[in-house]
Amino acid sequence: MVGVLVVLLCFAFGCRNKAEKAELEKLRTQVKVEAQNKAIANREWEAWIKEDFETFKEVVAPEYAWYFPSGSTKARSREEAIETMKMIHNDVADVTFSIEEMFAVGNRVIARYIRYIMRGVQQREWKGIPATGSKVEGSGMLIFRIENGKVVDIREEFDMVGFMQQLGMELRPREVKK
Repeated sequence: MVGVLVVLLCFAFGCRNKAEKAELEKLRTQVKVEAQNKAIANREWEAWIKEDFETFKEVVAPEYAWYFPSGSTKARSREEAIETMKMIHNDVADVTFSIEEMFAVGNRVIARYIRYIMRGVQQREWKGIPATGSKVEGSGMLIFRIENGKVVDIREEFDMVGFMQQLGMELRPREVKK
């Protein structure tokens, strides 16, 4: 009787241990994938900062879509993103970018940036705003979706109102027609 009890206990603990091991392995795999996805998102970010168009094309999928703002129904393509990169670097000559926080959950990577902080001096006209010579700083958030080792899309939010106010724009209510 004691032998049967020992066998049953060993079997029960052995199965439990196998289940725990399987769960632990599943978590290890998830952590590894999320770390890889963060590295891919970071590589895309670094390519953006350095205007490294070849690396940018390597790390993003050909069907890449950039939704800015995130709820936009029309995405910018990989080529349009490159043109935007060039414009930002041209318009704000000493621009710097930094990621302040980065989290990964499954195939999504969330980054809070200060490309925000976009720290730089507005030296040229930008979107109809004359050059101010002012240092500007903006922040935002990116959500990268990664599939098969490539960034497939990004949804971005940026504090455009705060950014525009630093450039001297005023926010005021519309005049009501009477």
